[in-house]
Amino acid sequence: MIEAPKLNVLLLRRNKLRGNIPNSILNASMLKLLDWGENFFSGPIPETFGNLRHLEWLRITNSYLTIGSTINHEWTFLSSLTNCKNLTRIDISENPLNGTLPTNIGNLSASLIYFYAIDCQLKGNIPMEIGNLSSLLLLQLDHNKLSGFIPASIGGMRNLQGLDLSSNKLEGPILESLCGLERLYGMSLGLNKLHGSIPSCLGNITSLRYLYLNSNKLSSAIPSTLCKLKDILEVDLSSNYLNNSHALNVGDLRSLLKLNLSRNLFIGDILSTFGGLQTLVLLDLSNNILHGHIPESFGGLISLTFLDLCNNNLFGVIPKSLEKLLYLKYFNMSFNKLEGEIPTKGCFSNFLSTSFMKNYALCGPPRLLVPPCKNDIRKNSKMVVLHGISYGLPIICIVMVLLVLVIMCRRYQIRSTTLPITDDSLCLGTWRRISHAELLRATSGFEEHNMLGSGSFGYVYKGRLSDGMEVAIKVFNLQIEGAFRSFDIECEAMCNIVHRNLVKVITCCSNVDFKALVLDFMSNGNLEKWLHSNSC
Repeated sequence: MIEAPKLNVLLLRRNKLRGNIPNSILNASMLKLLDWGENFFSGPIPETFGNLRHLEWLRITNSYLTIGSTINHEWTFLSSLTNCKNLTRIDISENPLNGTLPTNIGNLSASLIYFYAIDCQLKGNIPMEIGNLSSLLLLQLDHNKLSGFIPASIGGMRNLQGLDLSSNKLEGPILESLCGLERLYGMSLGLNKLHGSIPSCLGNITSLRYLYLNSNKLSSAIPSTLCKLKDILEVDLSSNYLNNSHALNVGDLRSLLKLNLSRNLFIGDILSTFGGLQTLVLLDLSNNILHGHIPESFGGLISLTFLDLCNNNLFGVIPKSLEKLLYLKYFNMSFNKLEGEIPTKGCFSNFLSTSFMKNYALCGPPRLLVPPCKNDIRKNSKMVVLHGISYGLPIICIVMVLLVLVIMCRRYQIRSTTLPITDDSLCLGTWRRISHAELLRATSGFEEHNMLGSGSFGYVYKGRLSDGMEVAIKVFNLQIEGAFRSFDIECEAMCNIVHRNLVKVITCCSNVDFKALVLDFMSNGNLEKWLHSNSC
């Protein structure tokens, strides 16, 4: 029971109050501010609120209030509020009120500034009389079931700064009368059934910062006059039937933060002027018919965090300039005709394969599920060559010289019957004995960092024997055809040939599944010295 006739403010929001709104509230005849939001009130909103003639602020949100049983389902409680001449704010959002707006809504206080009826299951048409609320700054009727046309009378609300009619069932065109809202800061008409073209006169509302016309049936081209909105921050024209993306010279929209033109019928190239939008955070051009190359100028979108160009006909390469986009978190180039190497530096190290799938011929790292680039293969080949020159060339040179000498030696043996033939077993008998286990210890288990190079029949490793001696160990790959023959030839050559310019062979290690030659390690040898020695 409320018995406080001089009470001015009653704030009971965010409690767990239940039941109907008590009629005793009318006893607080001097009440100016009433906020009972975020409770569990149910039942109808009293039609006697109008008796609180000094009421300036009424907020009863997020409850389970209804309009009661009325013949035409009108919000009759609004009719009673026409007695509150000082009312500046009405917020009845998020209640299952159902019903329709009464035509006498235009009789509400001339001082009414804010009217919120969000997600109230409101249906029917928006009455023309709403245009009489000439002092209104903000009108939010979004997330309801409103139908019919947007009344032209709204264009007469000259002080209106925010208009949100999104997520309804409104039909018809966007009337040019809305261009009369010269102070409009935000217009949200998305998720309706609006059709026709975007009025070119919207470019005259220079105060506009937020424009949402997404998910309608708008067609024709984007009016070029929108480029006059140099201070606009967000534009969402997605999910329509718009075309001719060249009409919007985005290069002039220097303050733009978000631009969504996805799911339209835009054709042609992407304008290079996009690259001048240094403040742009989100750019979505996906699901259109765009073709041509991705502009190099996109590297100038230094604030970008979201870029989606998927489901177009774009071809060519992904510009390396995009590696400069330090803040880019979401990137999608799938379902295009792109080719060439995927950039790998900067933000690209974080992207997944889904960002690049279903393209013509992209290549890059295996983790992106694309073929390796030919450039990478050539690059790897060059690295192998460089390593071979740095570490393996002296060994390779030795082997080549040995093979030549073996051939010469054999020819000489055939021609000469006076020279004795050296027995391999005697030769091997004079060499130092060394085991496979010692070679394993000398090379740390033939670790990769000890590998000096590779040849046609195996690999050469650097090792240190138990007595501290540094050696080069040539291990034959017995899986390669001819490896056994090569080992036998080299063993025979080492036994029969002694030359001051050849590396000294220390010994060999041979068993059923392992064969290796152990040679003196040459730390400063090179190919030029071996091939061009004057004393050879």
